[in-house]
Amino acid sequence: MTTNSTNSRNVTSVIAQTRRWLKNIILRHNFCPFGHEPAKKESIRYAVCESTNPDEVAEMFMDELVNLRDGDHNKIETTLFITPNCFADFNDYNEFLDIVDAMLEQLNLVGIIQIASFHPDYQFADLQVNDARNFTNRSLHPTFHLILEDSIERARTSHPDVESIPQTNMDLLEKQGLEESKRQLENCREEQS
Repeated sequence: MTTNSTNSRNVTSVIAQTRRWLKNIILRHNFCPFGHEPAKKESIRYAVCESTNPDEVAEMFMDELVNLRDGDHNKIETTLFITPNCFADFNDYNEFLDIVDAMLEQLNLVGIIQIASFHPDYQFADLQVNDARNFTNRSLHPTFHLILEDSIERARTSHPDVESIPQTNMDLLEKQGLEESKRQLENCREEQS
């Protein structure tokens, strides 16, 4: 697993937290059945952009799209692009997703790279803010998951019912409840002994 940013303590902490979130929430609950293989192969890139400026974030994001497109997919199969200092407001984050879509079009990456979105205040349009089901896409930091469409297609062949994944995830969280979902996410902030 590789990183892209300065070696500051903040970046190290953000990556460690994101790794715990991936392991202890996303993979543990099997929210993304396709994530186990890249995690096992250590082919996930953790790219942290510390900027507070959306234009600078966009510039680094575009670099990461190109890196994933042109890179050795045996070494880097997917990228988690994390912006701990930008897009704290979920509406700003959503607006940036429109820019992301434009970048995919500009680089002719539609159908080649797909983006999954995660945010500390993620809220599905048809759910209330305090609905536990939002936690399928809640993360510790604003995060964009860059996924190769080829990887998704390969993974689909090994999963019996891809269409059921979102509902299965929401059912699990509804059963688990809001307080437990909050507790599990918060526990990813600090190293557990």
